[in-house]
Amino acid sequence: MILDFRLNEKLTSAITNYQLPITNYQLPITNYGAMTMTNSTKTLCPYCGVGCGLEVSPPAQIGKPTHRDSQGRPVWKVQGDRSHPSSQGMVCVKGATIAESLTKDRLMYPMMRESLDQPLRRVTWDEALDAIVNRIQTLRFTSGPESICMYGSGQFQTEDYYIAQKLLKGCLGTNNFDANSRLCMSSAVAAYIQSFGADGPPCCYEDLDLTDCAFLIGTNTAECHPIVFNRLRKNHKKNKNVKLIVVDPRHTTTAEAADLHLAINPGTDIDLMNGIAHLLMRWDYINFEFIDECTSGFPAYAEIIKDYHPEMVARRCGIGVDELETAAKYWGESQRVLSLWSMGINQSSEGTAKARTLINLHLMTGQIGKPGAGPFSLTGQPNAMGGREAGGLSHLLPGYRVVKNPQHRAEVEQFWHLPAGRISPERGLTVWEMIEGLERGEVGFLWIAATNPAVSMPDLERTKKALWRSPFTVYQDAYYPTETAHYAHVVLPAAQWSEKTGAMTNSERTITLCPGFRDRPGLARPDWEIFAEVGRRLGFVEQFNFANSAEVYAEFVGLTKGRPCDQSGISHQRLQAEGPIQWPCPAPEQVGRGAGGQDAPAPSSKRLYTDLRFHTPDGRARFGAYHSRGLAEPPDPQYPFVLTVGRVYGHWHTLTRTGRIDKIQQMHPNPFLEIHPRDAGKLGIQEGDLVEVKSRRGSARFPAKVTKAITPGTVFAPMHWGALWADNAEANALTHPEACPDSLQPELKACAVQLVPIATNSQPQPMLSGLTHDDPRNRVSC
Repeated sequence: MILDFRLNEKLTSAITNYQLPITNYQLPITNYGAMTMTNSTKTLCPYCGVGCGLEVSPPAQIGKPTHRDSQGRPVWKVQGDRSHPSSQGMVCVKGATIAESLTKDRLMYPMMRESLDQPLRRVTWDEALDAIVNRIQTLRFTSGPESICMYGSGQFQTEDYYIAQKLLKGCLGTNNFDANSRLCMSSAVAAYIQSFGADGPPCCYEDLDLTDCAFLIGTNTAECHPIVFNRLRKNHKKNKNVKLIVVDPRHTTTAEAADLHLAINPGTDIDLMNGIAHLLMRWDYINFEFIDECTSGFPAYAEIIKDYHPEMVARRCGIGVDELETAAKYWGESQRVLSLWSMGINQSSEGTAKARTLINLHLMTGQIGKPGAGPFSLTGQPNAMGGREAGGLSHLLPGYRVVKNPQHRAEVEQFWHLPAGRISPERGLTVWEMIEGLERGEVGFLWIAATNPAVSMPDLERTKKALWRSPFTVYQDAYYPTETAHYAHVVLPAAQWSEKTGAMTNSERTITLCPGFRDRPGLARPDWEIFAEVGRRLGFVEQFNFANSAEVYAEFVGLTKGRPCDQSGISHQRLQAEGPIQWPCPAPEQVGRGAGGQDAPAPSSKRLYTDLRFHTPDGRARFGAYHSRGLAEPPDPQYPFVLTVGRVYGHWHTLTRTGRIDKIQQMHPNPFLEIHPRDAGKLGIQEGDLVEVKSRRGSARFPAKVTKAITPGTVFAPMHWGALWADNAEANALTHPEACPDSLQPELKACAVQLVPIATNSQPQPMLSGLTHDDPRNRVSC
């Protein structure tokens, strides 16, 4: 039995309850994405961190048929940009269909309400901004700036990120800015900093073409970063000597292509990698010259790995000794080893330790700083890298600086023309700590922008209860309704991709300019302009006197000058003229003089650490010695299964955009639960049966997908479906917030659950778990 969880028709019909007729938007309908352009625009896909180049053409062109969606609305034509160095013209289904969402269910004007039990009403921008400024000013001089928080997104452009940092961390003096990158890549950030002295993936996509051994762990690259995988797969198919190792409890599309698939038990990643290191040491596949001259901490690491004997590691991981030995042999015999990882490593209570243990394998074999080799984290979001560069986490400042470093704070204060001591020396609240602060009544203002935490956060029922307690929440997004809008006192319409101009940085440190090429719908404004206007109204006129996003970017890159992520040689104008540029890219005067007085060449921007010198005080990369601790919540007799969550190929995050695209909805109409036939047989579960999944925090229901592609004892559910899109199918209602002590990234990838089969004739009624379209609190009044 297959249950249809789609609520698209209900969602479509409900929009009339949320939005006024088009004549009330104060703009004629012809301005809704006006199609006055005749030339194509080169831009960047706004989905994952691969950063694929797109070429977008207006739907109405002389002599050509108009492209329309299923409802007859004109749609911009999207194709891959063959000149973009990262994607070389390739594009996945998400990028190819992006334009179909641009006019659907858009948030058109500001709305407000005094309390969450009232309906939202339409207001002017002045009314909304006055309410925000008054609330901030009240809290600044009563509770203090520590009660003010903002939660942003890797879908911000760099200019949005930068202005938000300047407003909160600089002018308001609170480091309480965090982004959904905390749930995505913060473990990779911590690992790079601890191992190399600075953040930043050292590899580039050309390495996908050059490696002779690709080690993929904690990443379903074929579905989550498909263009990266396509490029790697071409090399793998073309060259018989290239080995592909995939480590994943699921037999994914990625694993299908592997020479070796290691279906390890969840939480045993460190066991596996320490076991590989043990064999590399035993078989003398290590580079002592590199270790002696370029690293520190190897003796402590060697002491750790000696305990990881193959038999013990194989038993813990649930694999064969021969499989472990094959993996070590592939690594040891290869000349150019490239490792790729993503959420399966980062979203862990030992995420930083896992990433550093992977980096250790590169350090002990000298597999870094050369073509085709190195540890390469795949960023989850389109501009999570740009956010890291702009200081977009609660412990960071722009230019790869940290808030606890006095010199870093002083440099930023001087640059921003702020008094000494304005930037707080204390790390700000992470997003989960903001939730806890709401529970304790310590957070008096929460500004959420370009993300949907009412679906994406762990321990979701607890998160929702905390959001309901918030005394003042601002929610800023391009679409309406969303699940988080249910908890907002002020709702602001944001311009999105195609409607504003800004820069984004992808996983290989390539920066692309994303120009606006459509009119903004209704009264929508770019995120950075909203933040800057609030800053000016708070009295910081000098700090936010920008005429356009190019001026914002020019100021930002000034803060990267001389830093590991130096972008001082990049501008909007140069990106427009030359196309995408990789950092480091210092300004010409930063390059310096050679020994003979000639201009020295700029450092290579393709790869970092080609000189084998790192950003640590002694210039050496650091080994990290870790024993495996396993899952924060291992299975037990009461909760005998491990649930792991993730993405499917076509959807993105919480369906805010892809849920409104017909082709993708047809590809992935329903949530599901993958379960191994052995486990399904024991519980009497058949294909399509409804299964209730329970954890210590909540429950959800999914139709069963019985498959051998999942490790016995483990089940998988996609994380995309929130309360607006399915009945009681929120995977994150089950997850817990236990986090890595270094990165503070929650272990979203694994929790202990029990499975309860539901009678096949008891189909649930379509409802929204307390968040219904008919709820008067979600309607708009004039």
